[in-house]
Amino acid sequence: MATARKKQISLTDTKYYHCISRCVRRSFLCGEDKFTGKSYEHRRDWVEEKLLILGSVFCIDVCAYAVMSNHTHVVLYVDDKKAKRLSDKAIVLRWHKLFKGNLLSHKLIEGEPLSESEQLILDEHVAKYRERLANISWFMRVLNEDIARRANKEDNCTGRFWEGRFKSQALLDEAALAACLVYVDLNPIRANIAKTPATSGYTSIKKRIDHAKLGKQPKSLLRFAGSPRKKMPKGLPFELKSYIELVELTGKIIRADKHGYINEAQPILTRLNIKPENWIKLTTQFSRVFHGAVGREQTITAYCHTLQKRRRKNLANCARLLA
Repeated sequence: MATARKKQISLTDTKYYHCISRCVRRSFLCGEDKFTGKSYEHRRDWVEEKLLILGSVFCIDVCAYAVMSNHTHVVLYVDDKKAKRLSDKAIVLRWHKLFKGNLLSHKLIEGEPLSESEQLILDEHVAKYRERLANISWFMRVLNEDIARRANKEDNCTGRFWEGRFKSQALLDEAALAACLVYVDLNPIRANIAKTPATSGYTSIKKRIDHAKLGKQPKSLLRFAGSPRKKMPKGLPFELKSYIELVELTGKIIRADKHGYINEAQPILTRLNIKPENWIKLTTQFSRVFHGAVGREQTITAYCHTLQKRRRKNLANCARLLA
């Protein structure tokens, strides 16, 4: 039996989550159908565009993504503090970008007076919107429902387009986060549909590399804030340059036609104390090796305690690969 989503999310233990959605039909999300010769490549644009739009509306940041032929990978950061900080009007404005809202929410935006009873009802609606805008399930629901409707319309059919539920993995510490980010960014390389990260379309790493060439970071993705320090700004806890170098080097190693190795002095791996041989397995078999939350023993124990889980899944593999 599948685990309830609320039993997988603990924002007190981590704000980072890896989500995977897979198609159920033989017809592709993207790519080319070899049986009919029909191309679905344009659907990659649908997914990437909708994903990045939702990242600007929800109080959830996109850290990494890869749009594949029959599935998508997304790493998300839940900014629940931002959701609590925003005014009622700001919350409603964001909600209206996704849904029609109701008479009272439109009255708030237009500045029309509300009676005491109307205000009480509106407060309940705003509280619900605020909670949903920081909810991974709602984020993935809006993303997947939109793509499914468009695909069904194009295919002139009805029924499920995605599996019943998306898979979610809590990334409990920096080691788990770094491994998952690189694993997601290198999906097209492993699938042999791209030669280098810089040419792997519809991935976060390509977008980051394109912007890095101009000395910038993409606003649509959670920025790299550098190594952790006392007054750490919001952002991924790694240096962008070191991360891109690590992704490019790892990409070369996992390709059969390239030769290379990871130096023990690679900044991110040195700080996280991950062995190079373990790193290759982490970034090529992450979803296969780990089913559920990922992190070192201390973080997994804390996570299971928060969610009142008796069994600490993945503990042996985490201890072996993240140590």
